[in-house]
Amino acid sequence: MVVRRPPGRRAQILAVAADRFHRSGYHQVSMSEVAAGVGITAPALYRHFRGKPELLDRAVRLGLDALADGLRAAGSTTELGAALAAVAVGHRPLGTLVQRDARLLPPARRAGLRRELRADVALMAAVLRAERPELSAPDAELLCWSALSGCAGLSYQSAAPQPRRAEALLRELVAAVLAVPLDGTAESADDTAPASQRTQGRTQERTQAQPPEQPRPQARREELLAAAVRLFHQRGFDNVSTDQLGAAVGISGPSVYRHFDSKAQLLAASLVRSRERLWHEVDGAISTAAGPAEALAAGLGAYVDFALRNGDYLGAMLSETERLAPPDRRAAVDFRRDFLRTWVGLLRQVRPEYDAVTARIRVHALFSLVNDGVRNRPYSARPDLGDCLRRIGRAVLGVETS
Repeated sequence: MVVRRPPGRRAQILAVAADRFHRSGYHQVSMSEVAAGVGITAPALYRHFRGKPELLDRAVRLGLDALADGLRAAGSTTELGAALAAVAVGHRPLGTLVQRDARLLPPARRAGLRRELRADVALMAAVLRAERPELSAPDAELLCWSALSGCAGLSYQSAAPQPRRAEALLRELVAAVLAVPLDGTAESADDTAPASQRTQGRTQERTQAQPPEQPRPQARREELLAAAVRLFHQRGFDNVSTDQLGAAVGISGPSVYRHFDSKAQLLAASLVRSRERLWHEVDGAISTAAGPAEALAAGLGAYVDFALRNGDYLGAMLSETERLAPPDRRAAVDFRRDFLRTWVGLLRQVRPEYDAVTARIRVHALFSLVNDGVRNRPYSARPDLGDCLRRIGRAVLGVETS
């Protein structure tokens, strides 16, 4: 007797796997859980896919293939927006899979993924420059990356909005982003970077030129927190050893335990410290503003400024929160929820015609494009990136861009 597999079983498995990875994080999902979601046994699942890495790879590829197909068929910026919106809604997990989980793929596949995305952006930029010939290639590509990242922000919605409504709003957001005027890259990073960046750069130079000979325990702890955020973001929690953490601050691996009981505690503490700094800077800017519009502008400026200096934290927050112990993970999720609620409430004061769903989609798009923008080389090296992100951010929020 021949047992026939149900039609579309592989597609069904990929859809379930993508949803599970998206909701819980790659490390928290087992093959057995995916199999149960499909209604088959784990051994049956292995007849389709060799393991979780292949599942992740194929789930990402499925979404990217849909994206590439839509973009290749687009002959105008309006059609680009329709393609981006359709993929963002129809493959909602894709944003988190690419921004958070794809770094867990083998190096060759990660490089291939990056090439595919660059090819997509180049295609988009060609369409955009045909309509806006005044744009330089770098400016057009930055706008296209921002549109792509902004649409990916839909992945971070806790509840899926009504599809047609979400698509319509994302098309509007893409159109707004692609219409943003940019002045091109300035000649000197020192002359055009925000003051806080220039000050930080000079501070780093002094620190590197005159390192303290014998840091106090508290100073060493702070060094470890900074190193942990950087290494966990760049390599992933599971790929960083205590020896590497110690070497980053000039001590032995076992000496790390003089400051933290475990690597997990160090991860939790590093994310807490970064959250505190983010809240201090952004809330400080918002709370001292004269009114809602001024507060929103100040908050946007403070968030972009923080992101430019703390890209490692934003990356680690996105990718490593799932590695935290349950109480620490809940605290991190609660912070993000409260932070989002603050922005949504502020935006609705400035634009009272927005309902909660519209405001959330716009704020998620803002965070996604800024967080991506400061970590997306070579565009993150632009000396005028802060100004560009503020302009694009205002367009996404739907507030005055002048």
